[in-house]
Amino acid sequence: MKVFLTGASGFVGSNLAAVFAARGGDVVAPGHAELDLTDRDATVRFVVGAAPDAIVHAAILNDPAAMAADRRAAWDAYVGATRNVVDAANAAGAQVVLISTDWVFDGTQGPATETTPPNPVNQYGFLKSASELVVAERAQRGAVARIAGVQGVHRARPQAPRRQDHGFGYLVASVVEALAAGDPFTVWESDAINMLATPTLATDAGELIWRALAREARGVLHCCGGEHADRVTLARRAAEAFGLDPALVRTGPPPQPTGAVPYDTRLDATATARVLAVELPDLDSQLARLRHEMEALSCLTT
Repeated sequence: MKVFLTGASGFVGSNLAAVFAARGGDVVAPGHAELDLTDRDATVRFVVGAAPDAIVHAAILNDPAAMAADRRAAWDAYVGATRNVVDAANAAGAQVVLISTDWVFDGTQGPATETTPPNPVNQYGFLKSASELVVAERAQRGAVARIAGVQGVHRARPQAPRRQDHGFGYLVASVVEALAAGDPFTVWESDAINMLATPTLATDAGELIWRALAREARGVLHCCGGEHADRVTLARRAAEAFGLDPALVRTGPPPQPTGAVPYDTRLDATATARVLAVELPDLDSQLARLRHEMEALSCLTT
């Protein structure tokens, strides 16, 4: 299968590229210098010339400050780019999968199913929700793959520092980095941050998306893990999985306030598991695979 992948230099995209290549996929992954996705004509020409079987659109503008400062640029980077990618997929006769997020929900409705109406509370969730509508209404062969609480290693920059933020992403890597050095780690607790989610190993999400491509699945899919967790539970289970001291995991408030963040973004992926004919992975099995990945990529100091 020939897959046109956007955003391959990012955290999620780099893991998708690794999974697709391991599955024997022919991955075409132009960088921004090669292709500006906000340019419709250039995007259509590039994709049609590449003649992919499928497009996976994972590219985002990962700069909240810039997005808030220039809403038009943020709209173009998300919704406009998705429209252009979908038009290119239609022109090339390719299926298209948009990578979306559990943050399309408001944090009061978890576990949300694939058919639960989105109700985002921040700019990122709004732009992703609007992009989902583009796929639903414009794509001839389209699907949305929501991912959640993504854990893993940045394949393009495996040694890059990992930092805790107001979401779940990178939390395990941040915990492991601190505990492996013998330092305590304070897991943030607050009603103003994402406290409940469905942790997902990035490569597991990639496997589910690859399966969705192979089956030409349509509609909304929840490509996530099979077990929910709160932040401190995830941190302590990670410590145990990596053979580190869970007593070094502390709790405390975040160091600074943030904008609106959904509190509970748990996803129910029952329908997705049925469509893809898979059993979703539990948390411990995901953490064991993450340890293997980090050791293989020399991300651990122990």
